[in-house]
Amino acid sequence: MARKRYAEQLEDLRSNVLNMGDLVLNRLKDAMSAMVDADAETADEIGAGDDKIDDMYISIEGDCADLLALQQPVAIDLRLITSSYKIITDLERIGDKVVNLTDYTQEFDAEFLLDKSEIVELGDFAASMIDDALTYYDLQDLENARGLISRDEEMDRMCEENTNKILHHLIKKESKTLSTEEATTLGHQVLLELLTIRDLERVADHATNIAARTIYLVTSERDLI
Repeated sequence: MARKRYAEQLEDLRSNVLNMGDLVLNRLKDAMSAMVDADAETADEIGAGDDKIDDMYISIEGDCADLLALQQPVAIDLRLITSSYKIITDLERIGDKVVNLTDYTQEFDAEFLLDKSEIVELGDFAASMIDDALTYYDLQDLENARGLISRDEEMDRMCEENTNKILHHLIKKESKTLSTEEATTLGHQVLLELLTIRDLERVADHATNIAARTIYLVTSERDLI
């Protein structure tokens, strides 16, 4: 009976990690939609809901601590617990980036320098990495977890490309005569868009970390964690 309960606790842990991941992923998608739609009210509501992510993190952290203290797991069970704890840490940090994105949406007061489709592409790419990383954790899919890590290089390339586009737009606009107010607005817009790119790049970094945790879970390899 004790062994059965232990197996159930491990399964609950895995399920709770996935539930937290789904919530974080949906919040990211909603935040990006609010940004593209310039919906400051919805962005504010999304940002205010971060407490739920924090509560889930604390709850799962407690579950991990209990399993380590009371069950003294070994081998793959130990790796499941420690990998799950590290994954929820990444998910919590993604949640923080989502809050940042909602804050930026509330501050935008000018047209995007980037085309909105380019913002959407970055957000979709980062979201797909999170979604896939969680699937590979769930399935303990080693091959695809390794493959996901290489996608971070593509995300880095896209972010660099879009950063350069913003700087190019800035140079073109600064070649014209701007009032102090126009220059201030432009500077603020450039900053917000660069911060958006930076945070989406970091979201992808956390998705890469989740894949690395899965590789460790399956193989005990520590090279990437």
